[in-house]
Amino acid sequence: MGTLDEAYRSSPPLLLSIDHGPRIVSTAIDYLIQPGGSLHGRLRVPGDKSISHRAVILGSLADGVTRVRGLLEGADVLATIAAFRAMGVGLSGSGEGRLRIDGVGLQGLQAPSAPLDMGNSGTAMRLLAGVLAAQHFDSELTGDASLHQRPMRRVAEPLQAMGAAVTMGAEGRPPLRIAGGRVLHGIDYAMPVASAQVKSALLFAGMYADGTTSVMEPAPTRDHTERMLRGFGYPVSSTDGTASIRGGGRLQGCDIEVPGDLSSAAFFLVGAAIAPGSDVVVQGVGVNPTRSGILTLLRQMGAAVEVTNNREAGGEPVADIRVRSGPLRGIAISAEQVSLAIDEFPILFIAAACAEGETVLRGARELRVKESDRIAVVAEGLKRLGVDARETPDGMSIRGSRISGGEVDSHGDHRVAMAFAMAGAGAEGAITVRDCENVNTSFPGFAELAVDAGLSIQSMVRES
Repeated sequence: MGTLDEAYRSSPPLLLSIDHGPRIVSTAIDYLIQPGGSLHGRLRVPGDKSISHRAVILGSLADGVTRVRGLLEGADVLATIAAFRAMGVGLSGSGEGRLRIDGVGLQGLQAPSAPLDMGNSGTAMRLLAGVLAAQHFDSELTGDASLHQRPMRRVAEPLQAMGAAVTMGAEGRPPLRIAGGRVLHGIDYAMPVASAQVKSALLFAGMYADGTTSVMEPAPTRDHTERMLRGFGYPVSSTDGTASIRGGGRLQGCDIEVPGDLSSAAFFLVGAAIAPGSDVVVQGVGVNPTRSGILTLLRQMGAAVEVTNNREAGGEPVADIRVRSGPLRGIAISAEQVSLAIDEFPILFIAAACAEGETVLRGARELRVKESDRIAVVAEGLKRLGVDARETPDGMSIRGSRISGGEVDSHGDHRVAMAFAMAGAGAEGAITVRDCENVNTSFPGFAELAVDAGLSIQSMVRES
């Protein structure tokens, strides 16, 4: 992989286009996975996407220099970097996940000359909405066709309650247009749906607001923002499910080490659990308790999961995770467990398809408004592979069986694509997964690492 600077100069429009016209991609990528084999080795997955986004945002708004190691160099994070470059922040990369950010301070952003293109990243759009709501200039956040189907009222409405001028497209979807020069005031906001993205956007806006902004969660969500704010020297309190911040503080540049992404590691953990004879260790993975539900659920299913070498990096708990193959059993997943594993359900559905008995998920309606309707898309794919999968309005029931070969469509969803690719580790026949190019948004090098681990996967380019 080249340097980040080279990526900005030479990457194709799919990754870093900021011309904001129609996105034209002439080729598509499919995966072909052959059955058999097992997964082995000590692996490292790319840096955590959620933490990488926040490091770029807070480093840009800090006084002084921030140096980041382990940054995810996927398309989503590159879009966030491009946005802050467009607003006058100096960001330079030397490759291998290293990034220097010359912060401009909370008041130092400049008006961009064009709309800010967030690509496929709902995280970037929602987090930046919180920052841009407090600026002195007008701005617009846009993205690709998939992102333009994502709901934005959940972040726009509380920002409007703080005094921001945010308008949306039809049905509360992107683009977001934000008028500058508004005075924000702190609010007490009880989120109707647990969302770390909404919480983070309001905390970012709260740095600029008069008074205190408090966000109450209906269920625990990842706390990367609170941890990182403290790391940058900005006080934030977290008690009894409420995060609070007072406006008027400062961020001071610092050094950040981004741990491996547990959501990315999850594909290999499940692959090892379902492929006979497998034994995999994923090293240096973030195991923040607000998002490690995947480990709890796998253990409940009977997977042999070991967490060792616990340590801390950049204020985040980190460990090595070992999984060996073995029989899995179906479980009932409670609504209380959903927010702690929300991004891992596509691969958890694959584990359920290989388990004995029935797995039932409820309280996960949020999965219907991700990069795809992950309930409908995964259920459709599992049925094509001979698995008894039944949708419910807020979840799914899956009766475990052998996975046959066949063809499935990821509908452009990176996590669905990787989940069905890893399903090949436990399948009886070859699986073709269509439309996998968006895997680069969160896991560049996924197919290559999977091959190194023992999965028989081939990337095939075709005209789209």
